[in-house]
Amino acid sequence: QVQLVESGGGSVQAGGSLRLSCAASAYTYGTYMGWFRQAPGQEREGLVCIYTGGGSTMYADSVKERFTISQDNAKNTLYLQMNSLKPEDTGMYYCAAVRRGGRFGPCSLNVGGYDYWGQGTQVTVSS
Repeated sequence: QVQLVESGGGSVQAGGSLRLSCAASAYTYGTYMGWFRQAPGQEREGLVCIYTGGGSTMYADSVKERFTISQDNAKNTLYLQMNSLKPEDTGMYYCAAVRRGGRFGPCSLNVGGYDYWGQGTQVTVSS
């Protein structure tokens, strides 16, 4: 079992930036991880994913060129740098991971493809 703890959320004005962190309880190198968002009344959606063994990533069109995923394997921590934030970016942000051996090939933005989830951190963007 892997525990994931997100932090770094908050309130920001449109155009601002935030950096989210996801601390994992286990070694993260060589795993599949991702960031997801759930807005009020909407389904959870995948924003960006990464294979931490090689660094390959996939971004949703809605956040491409504004959000950047990164990793610090020494700290077992995943990051999400969010720039040029918009009001529609408001929501609960979750970090997730796939169990070892649970996936091969490119990472996926499919919510159902992840086994471990954090409790989420709230991001609110005001206009």
